[in-house]
Amino acid sequence: MEDRASQPAPPQVTSTEVRAAGGVLLRRGEDGGDEVLLVHRPRYDDWSLPKGKCEPGETDEACARREVYEETGIRVTLGASLPEVRYLDHKGRPKVVRYWQMQATEDPGPFAPNDEVDEIRWCSLTEARARLSYDHDRDLVTALRAS
Repeated sequence: MEDRASQPAPPQVTSTEVRAAGGVLLRRGEDGGDEVLLVHRPRYDDWSLPKGKCEPGETDEACARREVYEETGIRVTLGASLPEVRYLDHKGRPKVVRYWQMQATEDPGPFAPNDEVDEIRWCSLTEARARLSYDHDRDLVTALRAS
């Protein structure tokens, strides 16, 4: 008989949905092609798109702008809405993340690492798909290529 005590318990799913928002920040690269900004999160050792949880009473759009600024130091304007992403977070809660295409409103200067993000990287769409750690992020970059 298998010893269940030695196996980790699966995450419990709750009915409270976690709302989050973020952006796919684009710029024109030196070769004339689009580049997308990726963030490296040392806590998870992953490459992702900038995003974060909505604060109580905050709109998804305001959350997306705030989170991108907090993680990258770049102020942005929102462009087209992208497909929302749904998954279970690391605590087993359903999470929905809304994304927008974004552009910087000013030159932010050099990146300053912070508690959540220790590195940012501008990548071609092809390189971004290869570097991103999660399928749902790669799907968003693919959606950009299709538009």
